[in-house]
Amino acid sequence: MKFTDGFWHLRPGVTANYAQEAYDIAPTTTPDGDGIVVHAPSQRIVSRGNVLNRALLTVTLSSPLEGVVRVRIEHHQGAHRSPGFALATEPGAATVMTDDAGASLVTGGLTARIGAGAPWDLSFSRDGRRLTGSGHKSVGHMALAADAPVGAEPAGISGYSETGLAPSRTYVHEQLDLGVGELIYGLGERFGAFVKNGQAIDIWNADGGTSSELSYKNVPFYLSSRGYGVLVNQPEHVSFEVGSEAVERVQFSTAGEALEYLVFDGPTPRDVIDRYTKLTGRPPVVPAWSYGLWLSTSFTTDYDEETVNSFVDGMRDRDIPLSVFHFDCFWMREFNWTDLEWDARTFPDPEGMLTRLHDDKDLRVCVWINPYIGQRGRMFAEGVENGYLVKRADGTVWQWDMWQAGMGLVDFTNPDARAWFKDRLREIIRQGVDALKTDFGERIPTDVVWHDGSSPETMHNLYTQLYNEAVWEVLLEERGEGEAVLFSRSATAGGQTMPVHWGGDNSSTYVSMAETLRGGLSLASSGFGYWSHDIGGFEGTPDPAVFKRWLAFGLLSSHSRLHGSTSYRVPWAFDDEAVQVTKAFAELKNTLMPYLYTAGADAAASGVSVARPMFFEFPDDPAVGYLDRQYMLGNDLLIAPVMSADGVVDFYLPAGTWTSLLTGERVDGGRWVRETHGFDSLPVYVRPGAVIPRGARSDRPDYDFLDGLVLDVYPEDHEIDASVDVVTAEGRRVTYRVTGSGDSATAPDAIVRVHR
Repeated sequence: MKFTDGFWHLRPGVTANYAQEAYDIAPTTTPDGDGIVVHAPSQRIVSRGNVLNRALLTVTLSSPLEGVVRVRIEHHQGAHRSPGFALATEPGAATVMTDDAGASLVTGGLTARIGAGAPWDLSFSRDGRRLTGSGHKSVGHMALAADAPVGAEPAGISGYSETGLAPSRTYVHEQLDLGVGELIYGLGERFGAFVKNGQAIDIWNADGGTSSELSYKNVPFYLSSRGYGVLVNQPEHVSFEVGSEAVERVQFSTAGEALEYLVFDGPTPRDVIDRYTKLTGRPPVVPAWSYGLWLSTSFTTDYDEETVNSFVDGMRDRDIPLSVFHFDCFWMREFNWTDLEWDARTFPDPEGMLTRLHDDKDLRVCVWINPYIGQRGRMFAEGVENGYLVKRADGTVWQWDMWQAGMGLVDFTNPDARAWFKDRLREIIRQGVDALKTDFGERIPTDVVWHDGSSPETMHNLYTQLYNEAVWEVLLEERGEGEAVLFSRSATAGGQTMPVHWGGDNSSTYVSMAETLRGGLSLASSGFGYWSHDIGGFEGTPDPAVFKRWLAFGLLSSHSRLHGSTSYRVPWAFDDEAVQVTKAFAELKNTLMPYLYTAGADAAASGVSVARPMFFEFPDDPAVGYLDRQYMLGNDLLIAPVMSADGVVDFYLPAGTWTSLLTGERVDGGRWVRETHGFDSLPVYVRPGAVIPRGARSDRPDYDFLDGLVLDVYPEDHEIDASVDVVTAEGRRVTYRVTGSGDSATAPDAIVRVHR
């Protein structure tokens, strides 16, 4: 949201009250412990008369966690207060020091310094080096006239400008400096340019597909290449101008009278994400079976138990490892979604079918759900009678006909409604369902009233959190920790605590394959530990070449699912080669399970995604900042999906000698490489000096990783002295030390292969 017209002028109808000086600075006590409070008038106070008819901004600094500074900016403190996100704070992490020139708040290696007097100057530094800061005309309270030409309505909103905060026509913004060459990442799952510099981004969940500026997963957190992060602690609509209004700054603004943000210290991207997820929640460990191949019925295709069996048997007959079968929407009767009841016409014996899939087919089962309650389904009347559905201001149930005829919306702010929905979920889990696909939860209306009195603007983005929490709690209660897993589309800050997330509705093209990867890398830059996508694309039917290229990419992601809209995604529907490609990469992934599962355990410990951008591993290499067509899978595998009809792929190898996992070829890095690959191959390169643990089984992902474990060593030197951790499916972490020289090395209780 832009308030200015160039460097000198405001837009018509905008009145700005900027923090002009730190008039007084004092130590204070906050819920986080020791802090600093600053009063910043909108004019320099040079005489007593200047204090009259004047806006005063109160800025409070504190530290909720070591290495994290909280900044709260308030105009009118009696106005609506955002609840913020759920944060696991550890108060008492800061030291406050004052002097004649200002005050400092020191927490870990991060120092926030506020200078006394004018101009306004708040800086954030590490080891005496300024990371970013808030300067002249950065902190502002902006008042808009009714006819001000400032966009107050994010894309995809129904009723935003009619209710809640927006009609106040007041906003608070902050601007933080951008350094020379500084790059900004994150802000949720975004499918446009990976580097966010130059973009205007609205944090407002919407169902827009992968080929638009809208996002299913909006997270008001960004990660800087200078080794710090920023979270705007507002579930409401937040507008970011990333060097797109003031090109030297990142601006963020929100409606109302207050704004709160947190600055996270590094120095590395890993350190920033570690602190961010310690505060907002870690991604948990997910079951080993979930890493295997998932196969869906697809969305609008016709299917029954016979169809399902033909798909499953077809995979087994072709020796393609399959772990999970997913039933999409039409497991329930048309017009009845969501009533959480099997369509008896198609599935007359759901319990028996689920038992057969478990016992005879050795599969886990997932089913599709959403929080929208169709008027014809069994749950609608119950919801209306008991007050479980979201209401309009006049007390009637909010309904519309988009998606499901007459659908209502479960009000998860009502504890009784939450319990009711969870009880219905337990019924299907106890029938034998193992996982749930939590679809939708994005286009939540704002012209409504919530049971607990929450602001409609707060609940729009936060709704997905409450929805997924309710489902996650049921899975934890029924399946236990380490066995719970979702396949979720919408999220906001904290959503990483309920994995896995997939990228939503993409198209069946190479271009959409690339945008899908950008979305996953942005999500990883926002603290999410796992991500997946519809292999081959969702909309349309992919060309066999696109499908085969996407198979390699999808089966070298943390999680892998075959799913489409109007057509099946069984590989033999494309060609015989697609069958072989599916088999080869599914088996490869299964043998990599000791490596991948350990990467997942590391994600649970630190928040760093299993599949992550290159700059996470090579933050000091200036060549990796813009790379968005390749990624690191775990610490040591570089993946460059092929996204071209001719099989040509360009990718960058950082310094050192890298080794192809698939061919054993050694390639010198520190440069761009161009290769041409068949459908059975793609660039998968092992980092110099790495030890890759490989499992003995290729037929399934859930097995004893230590039985027959192979350690593939890729040494940099003649002498070998390396170690690697392997986390078992039971959660036991075993460290292996590999020693030797030349082409020979050993490790206790493992087979060692040296690759030179």
